[in-house]
Amino acid sequence: MALNGIVGNALSGLQAAQLGMRTASNNVANVNTPGYARTEINQAARNAAGQGMGVEILGVQRVADRYLQAASLRAASDASAAGAIAATLDRLQAQFGSPDDAGALFGRLNQAFASLGSAAADSAERVARLSAASDLQSFFDEAQRLSAEVRTMRDEADARLGSAVRRVNEILEEMQLLNSEAQGLNASAADTSGTANRQSELLNELATYMDVRADVQADGRVFVRTGDGTALLDNSRLELQYTPAGTGAYGVDYGQITAVVSASGATVDMTPAIGSGEMRGLINLRDVELPAIAGALAEFAAGAADGLNAAHNNATSYPPPNALEGRQTGLESSDIVTGSGVARVAITTADGVLVRAVEVEAGPAGFTVDGTTANLVFDLAAQLTAAFAGDATASFVNGRLTITATNPAHGVAVVQDDANPASIGGRGFAHFFGLNDLVDAARPSFFETGLNAGSFHQFAPGGEIAFKVMTPDSRRALDVTIPVTGATFVDQLNAINSTVTGIGQYGSFALDASGRLNFTPAAGYEQYAVEIASDSTVRTGSGVAFSQLFGLGDAARMSRAENLEVAPEIRADSSRLAFARLDVNAATLPTERVIFEGDNRGGQDLVAAMTSKRTFDHAGGLAGGLASIEEFGARLAGDVGARAARAERADIAAQSVQAAADQKRSDVEGVNLDEELARMTLYQQAYNASARLLQAAREMTDTLLNIV
Repeated sequence: MALNGIVGNALSGLQAAQLGMRTASNNVANVNTPGYARTEINQAARNAAGQGMGVEILGVQRVADRYLQAASLRAASDASAAGAIAATLDRLQAQFGSPDDAGALFGRLNQAFASLGSAAADSAERVARLSAASDLQSFFDEAQRLSAEVRTMRDEADARLGSAVRRVNEILEEMQLLNSEAQGLNASAADTSGTANRQSELLNELATYMDVRADVQADGRVFVRTGDGTALLDNSRLELQYTPAGTGAYGVDYGQITAVVSASGATVDMTPAIGSGEMRGLINLRDVELPAIAGALAEFAAGAADGLNAAHNNATSYPPPNALEGRQTGLESSDIVTGSGVARVAITTADGVLVRAVEVEAGPAGFTVDGTTANLVFDLAAQLTAAFAGDATASFVNGRLTITATNPAHGVAVVQDDANPASIGGRGFAHFFGLNDLVDAARPSFFETGLNAGSFHQFAPGGEIAFKVMTPDSRRALDVTIPVTGATFVDQLNAINSTVTGIGQYGSFALDASGRLNFTPAAGYEQYAVEIASDSTVRTGSGVAFSQLFGLGDAARMSRAENLEVAPEIRADSSRLAFARLDVNAATLPTERVIFEGDNRGGQDLVAAMTSKRTFDHAGGLAGGLASIEEFGARLAGDVGARAARAERADIAAQSVQAAADQKRSDVEGVNLDEELARMTLYQQAYNASARLLQAAREMTDTLLNIV
């Protein structure tokens, strides 16, 4: 071999050894750098005409495994989704507290019923009555606070979703720039490992926000897709768009996450394509987990209020109040309310002597008052006034029925007939109209209206009801707005159920015998969700909207927990607590005593409301059916705890899978200090060998020159 060949071999060896040592030292320096994958030099023997010509450096290669990377990205997405849900539900569970915590929702309810029991045992004890009213208000205050807390958490999740979308856009934009850089470096045969490491680091971060898959191209570019194959970054880039609603209010129509393709400008719905990651966890929190808890909480609070009101409306205080003002029913004067059974309204003296009793019977066409027909609600008030013959008056204004004794010293009381009790929408006469409610509500808190489809709807012209239909994978199948139509509920329901301009393709609404509006899905669309997006309708007299009247949508149902309070007149005067019961039947005559001081039968019924069975609606994750307030409260506590526990277990499992996937990936891509030190030793020895070969060539050259 010529001396020039020896020198060339030695120099190529020196260059290869230098690059090897530089690569190994760079690996050691980045041993703790996130997203860094170790690099190795790729070298091969160089020869010409069968003779060795030293070492050829083919490039610096980044050590990575695409399959382990994919597994790590999936695990990171799942862990982020589970973590977002678990952290929030853990906070919310702490807010609810445990059933044995006296300051928690369930402890306050127990204390309220205990105070009612103490007050009922000695109905003349003023302090006990005050405590009962105060403890009951404390329970509803806590329900209101928890509902507000759920709304705050929904708003927080929505705001975090907006921040995540902005960060995803920043990552995709930087990766697009890195793709151009990698393409240029690759074309010039330069080292692309630094660019590839940054791409990997960004991919790891992107996976925490949403599930992604990466495809590395031959020219060094990285194409990114979601788990379902939707392209986020290839030859063009998607720009995600989302505007947080700025509120966690129930019934708010949160927008979809959309994307604009930078090349074509087309807009696509990205929400269903996000299958995991923090963004999916936040969406599930906002739209599934938190609303389910809010719905169950509202049903619990409304059920407790309704159970207490059922007992309180069939009782009276001693002395009875001069006037009974009903709840906001949402009804109009022209409505026909149907039912069955008998109730009696009595006017008495302050010491409980009967002045006059009026019999009210509910029927399929309205009411009769002492045998006189009163089909419309307005007629009911007019016939009651006529039947009282000057001893009392009745009025129905803005959705409320009011009965007032003419003599300020007289009182009004109502009782159900023992043999044939009145039932309107499943509730007694006084209970349905809320004449003697213990718990007041600004809007209807139950939705058995007693109306039939032929009633005039009385919605002001110009109002609209917007519906949205969601597919099982959260895509919008339909958005439709139905204006106020026709004169009756039949007309309005026909417009809503239209298969052409309404939601009829997906199902239909209909009123049942209790006046409750129910939805029946069409065949094949059982898993679709028909929801109220907005409602601007208003009944002209009561001011109640269509959705509020019938309990459609989250706004009408979930906000009930925030609209309940112990009646202000009872809080102001605890003697108004109805612990007695009116003793009136068809044979009772005026001048007979019908209310007795010390009677505690009404109080016993109030205490029994805690354990008496009543019908609860399906709410959140809790099935409807018969249950006592106590039982439903226990189920609510269990549901909140179970959701938090499931989320925690899912988080722990996802974190374990992520740790295992990251470890497997690190075993291949990560830097091992012992191995890198061994490589540095090897390259150092190779460098020394090349240097000695160069030294030998020099000595040979000197020897030849000396011979000459």
